[in-house]
Amino acid sequence: MSAGRMSAAEGFYERVDAGRFLAAEYTRGPWDPGAQHAGPPAALLGRAVEERPGAREDMRIARITYEILRPVPIGALEVTTSVLRAGRSTEVVEAALVPEGAARPVMLARALRIRVAPESVPAVVPGPELPPPGEAAVTPFFPVPWETGYHSAMETRFTEGAFVARGPGTCWMRMRVPLVAGEDARPLDRVLVAADSGNGISAELDFARYVFVNGDLTVHLHRHPVGEWACVEARTSVDAAGIGLADARLHDEKGPIGRSAQSLFVAPR
Repeated sequence: MSAGRMSAAEGFYERVDAGRFLAAEYTRGPWDPGAQHAGPPAALLGRAVEERPGAREDMRIARITYEILRPVPIGALEVTTSVLRAGRSTEVVEAALVPEGAARPVMLARALRIRVAPESVPAVVPGPELPPPGEAAVTPFFPVPWETGYHSAMETRFTEGAFVARGPGTCWMRMRVPLVAGEDARPLDRVLVAADSGNGISAELDFARYVFVNGDLTVHLHRHPVGEWACVEARTSVDAAGIGLADARLHDEKGPIGRSAQSLFVAPR
C-alpha cells in the first residue's frame, strides 16, 4: 500500500490493522488536494490514546496538545503510542502519526489523562448557553475547488458569523461519516475533528489575501462530551508582526465542555 493511495471508504479513514490506516478523500483540507485537514488526524490520534493496549478505563483525556510538524498527506498512515508518565491519578501518553515509508512523524499528540470516579464530587458546570443546532440553518463552507473533502464530510450550522464573514463565529458541527469506516463514531471523535476549525470559524482576515495557518492545537475538556454535535465558539486575535491566536469555547448540547486554542502563522499570500 503506497502513501499516494487513498481509501474510498465511507469514513475519514479505513482501518488496515490495529495501528495502520488509509486516509479517504473526506480528510482532504481546503488548500492542498494532497493534504489532510488537521481535524481528522487529531481525532485519530485522540482515539489511539484512548484505545491503546492496556489503557486504563478509569482515566479520561483532560488535555491533549497537538504539534502539526508538516502537512499530513492523504495516504497510508501508521499510529504509535507510548506512555511518558504513569501515575496513580494521572498519566501522560504520546501518540505519533507517521506516513507509510517516512522516517519521522508529521503530527504528534501529547495527552494528559486524569483518573475519574463518577459522582465522587459535586458537579459545578453550567447548562446550555447557546441556541441548539436545530434552531440554526445549515451553513456552507467557503468555496473549495474540489467536491469531496472535510468540507463535504461535516455538517455546519452557525449561530453567529459564517465562514465567509470576518470576526468571531459560533458553529455547530456534526460528522456526516464516521472517523473510521465501519466503526461507531465516539463523542470524543466528534469534538476533536471539529476543534481545529476555530481559526476558520473566526477568521479576522480575508482568506484570499492572507494565510493564517496553525502549527498546533490544544484541547482542554472538563466534561466528557455527549451526542452527535460539537460547537466551536471562536474568536481570533492577530498581532501586526504575524502571530495570531484562535481561542474557542467548546460545547455540546448539554453545555460547555472545555476550550481549544491554536497558535497561528499569519502572512500575506
